Amino acid sequence: MESHTMTQPLTSVRSVRLLFSALLLVMLLSALDQTIVSTALPTIVGELGGLDQLSWVVTAYILTSTIVVPLYGKFGDLFGRKRVLQIAIVLFLVGSALCGMAQNMTQLVLMRALQGLGGGGLMVISMAAVADVIPPADRGRYQGLFGGVFGLATVIGPLIGGFIVQHASWRWIFYINLPLGVFALLVIGVVFHNSNARRQHEIDWLGAVYLSMALLCIILFTTEGGTLRPWNDPQLWCILAFGLVGIAGFIYEERLAWEPIIPLSLFRNRSFLLCSLIGLIIGMSLFGSVTFLPLYLQVVKGATPTEAGLQLIPLMGGLLLTSIISGRIISHTGKYRLFPIAGTLLGVVGMVLLTRITISSPTWQLYLFTGVLGMGLGLVMQVLVLAVQNSVAANMYGVATSGVTLFRSIGGSIGVALFGAVFTHVLQSNLTRLLPEGAEIPHGMNPVAIHHLPDALRGDYLDAFGAAIHAAFLMAACIMVLAFALSWFLREAPLKKAHH
Repeated sequence: MESHTMTQPLTSVRSVRLLFSALLLVMLLSALDQTIVSTALPTIVGELGGLDQLSWVVTAYILTSTIVVPLYGKFGDLFGRKRVLQIAIVLFLVGSALCGMAQNMTQLVLMRALQGLGGGGLMVISMAAVADVIPPADRGRYQGLFGGVFGLATVIGPLIGGFIVQHASWRWIFYINLPLGVFALLVIGVVFHNSNARRQHEIDWLGAVYLSMALLCIILFTTEGGTLRPWNDPQLWCILAFGLVGIAGFIYEERLAWEPIIPLSLFRNRSFLLCSLIGLIIGMSLFGSVTFLPLYLQVVKGATPTEAGLQLIPLMGGLLLTSIISGRIISHTGKYRLFPIAGTLLGVVGMVLLTRITISSPTWQLYLFTGVLGMGLGLVMQVLVLAVQNSVAANMYGVATSGVTLFRSIGGSIGVALFGAVFTHVLQSNLTRLLPEGAEIPHGMNPVAIHHLPDALRGDYLDAFGAAIHAAFLMAACIMVLAFALSWFLREAPLKKAHH
């Protein structure tokens, strides 16, 4: 098989298919690990203790994988995607193995952070690699598959996690990555070729430090505000102040840096700016809804963890369906502007419908409404990456792709925290209003304990719980309206037929 350069599309159809199956597998592993742990958390805490560090098992991974996204985008542009992708996979596999061996909660959180350092690279490099080997006109079809896999992973994560915990040890949630990752590593080693051209480069380490500080503080602020620390806690506002200093430092540093992580000139590109903002909102809505739907199903509908995961299939099906169909239509027609508009509108409709669900609503309504939401998200997610790649020069693919992915991940982290804060606040205030004084409320969201409450109390608790879920979805719908408004400003640009 001949060697291909970065600017020359892969010619052999078989090698393209093989490479794509490996890239899709890599993307699946990375995205799965954002959500697969959620249904296993009660079991993990039961074995390792450390209830206070519970949410960090999820947040540590999302946080580190978000922070390294722009760095990987840059490394891929500078050192060639193949080598950087291989390093990311190895880091991810080492992290996975160590997570499975963790003996206490602190170890698990630290190893999840290490796993995230690899995971962030898997996602962004696999998407940028598409741009290396496929011209933009044909890219929609492939990007559609990536969007589908990302959505699929986000939604089947809790299902697979629940299944593994019920039938094996929670440690297998991490061990399962090893054979799959090794297989992907071998295929990429054989099939993926990129150019041997190297150039002198400088890595913007200071920019990376500022960006990490900004993200860490903002996510800490949204995670801890109103839950672990009251809103009037001076330490909380101190954390936010550091976050703002990080943002200011990052912007200042990017203006001076020889090779900035995210060149500020990108923000003057209308497509990039709009797609980043829409991506931020889509991330908030997707992760927020996927985190709270299983909770709703387990507490209100009495589903087991595996059943709660299964009942998210309509969301996943809708997302997959429209992601793949829109990719095909775009490859065929070369037009993409309509999809984000239609997708964000469907997203708003889906979120509003979800606020109409009551305790007595039949389950088919939930299936229908989550399906609508999924179809909306599927129409938007990959089109954003495609539109951005189409509007920048080839040497900026990695940075531009990682920029949009970064904003979606930040949206996801903030979305989960923000939904959580609204949810907890509404639930607490409703419980104080509805329940008689001195009534014992089970600590936390333990579905089993809630179902053992006396009938009168349980009814009140579920009412309060339903109202809290509604508040979270209503907030998501309002934020999604903003994405709908922004999507009208996207310009249609003809898709490039070949690499520049």
